[in-house]
Amino acid sequence: MLVLLAGIFVVHIATVIMLFVSTISNVWMMGSSTIGSVSSGLWLLCNGTCEQLPVSSSDEASLKAVQAFMILSIIFSVIALVMFIVQLFTLEKGKRFYITGAIMLVCWMCILIGVSIYTARFTNKMPGFMRPHHGYCFILAWICFCFSFIIGILYLVLRKK
Repeated sequence: MLVLLAGIFVVHIATVIMLFVSTISNVWMMGSSTIGSVSSGLWLLCNGTCEQLPVSSSDEASLKAVQAFMILSIIFSVIALVMFIVQLFTLEKGKRFYITGAIMLVCWMCILIGVSIYTARFTNKMPGFMRPHHGYCFILAWICFCFSFIIGILYLVLRKK
């Protein structure tokens, strides 16, 4: 049981770090131009130098929603990590990790909403650039989606042990 808890704890920390990196870094979409490679994220458009992401007025609300949900997912993931540590030492068997699992599933839902909005509204939308494709931050966000779901379910299963 101790090895299982340690493994879940390590995966949870890795998920928090990957969420943080995917939200901050500006490599959600990549493309190329005559100058070189270009990347855009949730915050900036970078090609040598970074500048504010140019977004049309119809897509601005969608981008703000993606930014908000990704920040919320980081917050909920960190809260779930703290709750895991607190519940590990304070609650008796059978009552542990219920809150942690629920918070982690809320994190999972925030990631799902944020990345789904980005996928629907911003995939291949880099006008003026050749061969746009997804960057590593987009892929990290989907990996965090999977990890947060698995961790949330494991926390709910572990509450019985």
